[in-house]
Amino acid sequence: MREALDKLRLKSVYDNVAERYDFQHAFFTARSDQRGRKLLVDKAVSSGNTVLDCGAGTGTTGLLAAEKVGDTGKVTLVDMSEGMLSVARKKAEADKNLDRVEIKVGDMLDLPFEDNSFDVVLSTYSMCPVYDPAKAATEIYRVARPGGLIGIAHSSEPETPLVKWLADQIENIVWHLPSISLGCRAVSVLPALEQLGCKTIFKKHIGVPLWPFLVCVVVKR
Repeated sequence: MREALDKLRLKSVYDNVAERYDFQHAFFTARSDQRGRKLLVDKAVSSGNTVLDCGAGTGTTGLLAAEKVGDTGKVTLVDMSEGMLSVARKKAEADKNLDRVEIKVGDMLDLPFEDNSFDVVLSTYSMCPVYDPAKAATEIYRVARPGGLIGIAHSSEPETPLVKWLADQIENIVWHLPSISLGCRAVSVLPALEQLGCKTIFKKHIGVPLWPFLVCVVVKR
């Protein structure tokens, strides 16, 4: 796994790309990113839930969740990039769901919430650039309530050796262009959640062959 960008550099990158992030990420993933978001919301979120969108970015996943939780639910978006959250706030206002959405600046490795706070915790493509994915998984686990669901989508390694080799060659070049790579690399966090005692109830690989995503939902016992 490639070494992550340091925290300040990562924040700067996402602040700078915030206005074009949705288009850029969709373009380079052939819109499979949105498929992963919808899949997680469909599998993990129910009406009336309290939901945390962790590493919420421009809020695309959180706003999908806000539609599903309805008037009795609540969705909290947290991200360390104020630029990304500014875009999320504009989108929430345009969707007229701002009353059921709370937006907070925070670090995935030190979430500003009490233990067992949320029915559902989501992380879509925010584990890929984070500098300690296992610790982020532990934090997500901490704030989910017992019996609650944790849904994660992140970059994963191609399964075919030749495709993996080709992806590595391309990423070796793109990695030197953080405004394009966004600091994203393949990670593995499901083992950390299972080690904490979570039970996997959904697991699926999606996306283009060069840069697949793992989409999974686990239950906190």
